Amino acid sequence: MYLVTMLGNLLIILAVSSDSHLHTPMYFFLSNLSLADIGFSTTTIPKMLVNIQTHSKSITYAGCLTQVSFFFLFGCLDNLLLAVMAYDRFVAICHPLKYSVIMNPFLCGLLVLMSFFGSLLDSQIHFLMVSQLTFCTEVEIHHFFCDSLQLFHLACSDTSIHTILMYFIVTIFGGVPLSGIFCSYTRIVSSILRVPSTCGKYKAFSTCGSHLSVVFLFYGTALGVYLSSAVSHSPRKGAVTSVMYALVVPMLNPFIYSLRNGDVKRAVQRLLNRSV
Repeated sequence: MYLVTMLGNLLIILAVSSDSHLHTPMYFFLSNLSLADIGFSTTTIPKMLVNIQTHSKSITYAGCLTQVSFFFLFGCLDNLLLAVMAYDRFVAICHPLKYSVIMNPFLCGLLVLMSFFGSLLDSQIHFLMVSQLTFCTEVEIHHFFCDSLQLFHLACSDTSIHTILMYFIVTIFGGVPLSGIFCSYTRIVSSILRVPSTCGKYKAFSTCGSHLSVVFLFYGTALGVYLSSAVSHSPRKGAVTSVMYALVVPMLNPFIYSLRNGDVKRAVQRLLNRSV
C-alpha cells in the first residue's frame, strides 16, 4: 500500500509537470497535494514497516518529536491545500470570465506558500507542546506513530492546558479551512442551480467531483479519530481509524483524480508511453 501511494502520487506530479495542457492552477494545486500526501505517508509508514520487520517496537525521544512535527506539517498542508483547491473551483465556476485574471501564477504560488508556512506554524506549536511534557521511564504508546493526543494521556505532568490548546489549534487550522470549503461549495451549488441546461449543470459539477470525494475521505476519517478519542478511550479503535487517513486516503487520492479526470488519464498515458 505504501508503494502504491508513492508511485501513484509521483505519477500525478510527473504527469502535471511534463504535460503543458495541465499547467493550470487546478493541476498545480493537485501536484502540491500529491507532494504533501507523499510526505504525510512517509512520516509514519516507513518507521512502522521497519518495526514490523525488526520486531522492535521502539522509537527514540528525538525521533518521536520529529515524527510529531512532520506529521502535523504535512497533515495541515493537506488540509489547507484542500481549502485552496475549493477556492480555485469556486472562482472557476462562479467567475469563469475572470478566472485567468484572479488565479494568476503569483496568487497560486502565494496560496501554496501561505499554506506551507501556516502548516509549519501548526507543526511547531505541536512540537513545542510535546517537548514540554515530562514522561516516566517506561512509556508505551498504543499507536503506530507518535500522536500528540496519545502522548498527552501518557505524560506524568499536568496536560490540561496542553489539551485545551491542542483542541484550539485543531479548531483554527482544521475548522477555518473546512468552513472555507463549505462556503465555497455553497456558492458553487447556488451558481450551478442557476444553469438552465441539465448538461451544463453536470459539466460544471463534474469538475468538483474528485475534490469533493477527497474532502469527504480526509475529513471523515480525521474527524472520526478525534471524535472517537473524545468519546471512547479505546486506543485500538483510534489506531485503526488513523490508518485510514494516514495511509488509505493518500493512496486513494491519485486514483480518484485519475479515474474521474480525462485530462489526467491522458497525461499519465502519454507519460507511460514515453517511458516505454
